[in-house]
Amino acid sequence: MANDAYTPERLREAYQHVWFVVARSQDIDTPIRAQLLDHHLVVFRDASGAARVTDQRCIHRGGNLGDGKVVGGNIQCPYHGWQFDGVSGECQVIPSLPEGGRIPPKAAVKAYPVIERFEHVWTCLGDPVYDVPEPPEIEGLELEWRAAEPIHADCGFMAATENFRDMAHFPFVHEPSMGAVEPVIGDLKVERDGREVRASYYYSQVQDSDFSDVGDAWMHYHSYAPGMATILYDFGDEIGKRFLVDFPSPVSYDKCIIFWGVATDRDFRGGTVDEILEIETKVFNEDTPVLEGLEPKEVPLAGQAFEVSAPADIYTLNYRRATQHAVQTIAKARGLAPTGAANGSAAEWPGSDLPVQAESR
Repeated sequence: MANDAYTPERLREAYQHVWFVVARSQDIDTPIRAQLLDHHLVVFRDASGAARVTDQRCIHRGGNLGDGKVVGGNIQCPYHGWQFDGVSGECQVIPSLPEGGRIPPKAAVKAYPVIERFEHVWTCLGDPVYDVPEPPEIEGLELEWRAAEPIHADCGFMAATENFRDMAHFPFVHEPSMGAVEPVIGDLKVERDGREVRASYYYSQVQDSDFSDVGDAWMHYHSYAPGMATILYDFGDEIGKRFLVDFPSPVSYDKCIIFWGVATDRDFRGGTVDEILEIETKVFNEDTPVLEGLEPKEVPLAGQAFEVSAPADIYTLNYRRATQHAVQTIAKARGLAPTGAANGSAAEWPGSDLPVQAESR
């Protein structure tokens, strides 16, 4: 039986209060269109250099602000030239008004909060409950970043997030890039603290593999439910560290854009950041056809589909519990329909006979 607390409609309500990426920072020198949770937006950089996000539809006659242009701190509609402030959304200019004419008080579009981090633009449609994460494992590193080409995927963003930190698919999906990876996943220690999930996986070098030609590495996974996951690659003192971050964004319930990026530490000697981006791009491109073949297209968080799990799925199961925790916390904080206690006592994922690891706190 489906759990009504996590239906697509309830999730959409909760995710209005989550920060998601809507564009790469490098792409907004001219206005671009974006879609988040079925909501149409325009993302642009104003004359001061600040990133802005507003509704895409002009309140006058429905012109598409995504086809407009930036005038100072405003976005100008291409239809009749009305200009809206990028911070408040209020109309500042109506060219057809005579001098001294009064701008209607309701002439405004909705403007949204903006944070630029990891070379990407983040926004939130509602009142955010959580901050945009700042992973502690990269504190003190001097990182050089590259924002990857976004991937439009015909699947839900939670499914894309699960894929990112699933180790068991390496030998099958990523044989072209990773080579003959050992399929057996040993005991994996997973720690969950609220919406955060961590695990470390030792990746042994595979001969004739572009992905691991640098050598063995510890892959330190860190996820922030519902939709951000990172890997810190540690190759040891002689080679150094690099970082991979993935933040799929929900276009709608079962479609997403996978925004992601890579970074190398100043002392990393395993290749340039552009070389790392090229390697990881091969990996991501191998994932996309598999993601688009999933049924259902999104994680059945409400129990809509029966699934059988194996011990290697322990991280996935904890990610799902972390996502439930996040949704429950958001619902309580924003007065949404009840979804149960934020620290529920359920010990297993529906349809699984595997215990979900206990929280670390």
